[in-house]
Amino acid sequence: VVFPYAGTDRALSSVAHAVSWDEFAPSTQELLSFEPGAFDRPLYILYSSGTTGVPKCIVHGQGGTLIQHLKELVLHTDLRREDRIFYYTTCGWMMWNWLVSSLAVGATMVLYDGSPFHPGPGALFDMVDELGISVFGTSAKWIAAADKAGVKPAQTHQLGKLKTILSTGSPLAPESYDYVY
Repeated sequence: VVFPYAGTDRALSSVAHAVSWDEFAPSTQELLSFEPGAFDRPLYILYSSGTTGVPKCIVHGQGGTLIQHLKELVLHTDLRREDRIFYYTTCGWMMWNWLVSSLAVGATMVLYDGSPFHPGPGALFDMVDELGISVFGTSAKWIAAADKAGVKPAQTHQLGKLKTILSTGSPLAPESYDYVY
């Protein structure tokens, strides 16, 4: 299924078995209907990282996942309805699943596709300013790379709405902690 960029009209004939989004899911006037499900109904399967052995699949239930994510988003992150949350992640990393749960708080989720250093090393901080992002999540590796690239957001950006920076993945090195604070 191909979901083209806005404003483009690309022929799919060069891609074997490609189907356009409009063909796959034609527009309909029907209202969505929702059905209650069991608290422990499987929501998705995520895999452990494999750092301590073979990766293990972990089935997450819909009720427990939502409660855990809401606890982390509201109590730990202080996410509120008026916030804009961004996490530099892909849908293959579990932080994507966590980010999507921010919609349950009523916050605005900001998505980014592409290199975090394009068109320049301060691209993500540019986005924080331009979009008024208040909760910014990334990896320890990106923070170290931004520091190494000489990005100085406190000197080059307003960051007026930013209240929280989150780092996940590998441990944050002491010098990266100093860079953020």
